[in-house]
Amino acid sequence: MTGTSIVWLRDDLRLADNPALDAAVGHGGDVIVVYVLDEVSPEVRTLGAASTWWLHHSLAAINERLGGSLVLRRGAGDEVLATLADEVDAEAVFWNRRYSSSREVDARLKARLREGGREATSFAANLLVEPWTITTSDGSPYRVFTPFWRASLERDVRMPLPEPDLSAIRGPADVGLGILSEDLDEWRLLPTRPDWAGGLRETWTPGELGAQARLADFLENGLDQYDRRDEPAVPATSRLSPHLRFGEISPYQLWHSVKGRSPKSAGYLREVGWREFNWNLLYHWPDLATKNFRPAFDAFGWSEPDDETLDAWHHGRTGIPLVDAGMRELWHTGYMHNRVRMVAASLLIKNLLVDWRIGEEWFWDTLVDADEANNPGSWQWVAGSGADAAPYFRVFNPELQAAKFDPDADYIRRWVPEYGTPDYPDPIVDLKESRKDALAAYEAVKAAN
Repeated sequence: MTGTSIVWLRDDLRLADNPALDAAVGHGGDVIVVYVLDEVSPEVRTLGAASTWWLHHSLAAINERLGGSLVLRRGAGDEVLATLADEVDAEAVFWNRRYSSSREVDARLKARLREGGREATSFAANLLVEPWTITTSDGSPYRVFTPFWRASLERDVRMPLPEPDLSAIRGPADVGLGILSEDLDEWRLLPTRPDWAGGLRETWTPGELGAQARLADFLENGLDQYDRRDEPAVPATSRLSPHLRFGEISPYQLWHSVKGRSPKSAGYLREVGWREFNWNLLYHWPDLATKNFRPAFDAFGWSEPDDETLDAWHHGRTGIPLVDAGMRELWHTGYMHNRVRMVAASLLIKNLLVDWRIGEEWFWDTLVDADEANNPGSWQWVAGSGADAAPYFRVFNPELQAAKFDPDADYIRRWVPEYGTPDYPDPIVDLKESRKDALAAYEAVKAAN
């Protein structure tokens, strides 16, 4: 008789197109599906508050689809999985690969399981192109997006896997087996005092079914106007980023759903390519969230922000309408339109001369779609310190951006109802003068290197 196998879920909280789950079911025998909340392994970046809210609901959703059979454990991932494998005398353990420093946890587990005579196998599931498989002609990693994406497009993209037969899944719902699971509510992933998640609940439906519904709506109503994606008041973006971040939908499913469907498909898939590119960077430069990709920027003269300035930026009270609208959208929904993200980040970094890492940490805590690659990759792009970065002299002017992309102020008025009234605050910074200061600071770094 074929022995028990374990599927270790992480950022792949879906049943369809899940190679690890598919392999476990194909292995035969009982299958145990486990999620480990790892907040102790030094290689794992602890989730921010908004992502933690999403995780709770995504775990609840997949547990419901598994008939209550999801096993929840807390602790160091490699230790917890090794212990569970001993408890159930697992013959095999399967998981989908990670590409940040947390892959070191996976490597330790794989070695430990194999030393114990168990099968341990990982799969490609969450990127179209795995980072070590794509290099420049001299074998080095790509540092520029366009040639990276051009090379990626030469690869075939496999078809998504169907949802497997779930009849072999066993877990805490099977009382006689004695498989223990922690209680999701006792993990206290949801905010209580205060409960700040009302806007998130209004905006999102976490889980695989929510992802599929969001994709269907985008294909029907958003894709054909994707060329207007820079206009924040227009529903032209997919808003699938948090579902991708938690793996409730795979890039393979997205690719084959979108490709060839519309003349706008290539533009959308190019944005998926930016996600791939940032993960490629993180794999090769794991300190992307803490160190300047370009070492020259280590000498940059960041200012020390005061609490009042940061508080104004955090809560959308800068007196800069487009930035305030974006920061309030973020505060309410855990999301911000991408064009506005760039403008808000540019104001903090270049007009206020605040270290990009301070902004990256705020977005990490408040965005439902913040992941380890795209969040720091995007902040470094705006700062000019990253790979394929925006030129140092590009300072997004919020007023010009608003005039171009929100000309009737529909987006601004939605989130800043006091805009244009005496109640709206004066700007905390002079855009013209602060731009000069930013350019001077960047020129100093350039001259020194």
